[in-house]
Amino acid sequence: LGLPGTSGFVGEFLILMGAFKKSFLVATIASLGVILGAAYMLWLYKRVIFGELLDIQLKKTMTDLKRFEVLILLSLVVPIIYFGFYPEPLINSIEISVNNLLNAYHSSIETNLTYKN
Repeated sequence: LGLPGTSGFVGEFLILMGAFKKSFLVATIASLGVILGAAYMLWLYKRVIFGELLDIQLKKTMTDLKRFEVLILLSLVVPIIYFGFYPEPLINSIEISVNNLLNAYHSSIETNLTYKN
């Protein structure tokens, strides 16, 4: 779920911006998919986290997170939030690979067009 301020949002936003440059219809359908996906994830979250616990014994034995589990959680959350507000290091690290991929793609298209003519 790409919420604003998380790294998933940056990825969704960049993909949709690229899609809108190429095809408005495809980007609109993709945007609808993102919205429906977010609605489903929030509905699922509500049922799983705030739903009724049926097993009474399990309810009595459940505990909060331990310190080690909080450390693991923070080690995942901090980069997600950091790259959500400052994605430039990730984008710069993949820029060369993406440019090489695009150049290979364009040269392949040119080769195929030349071969067919």
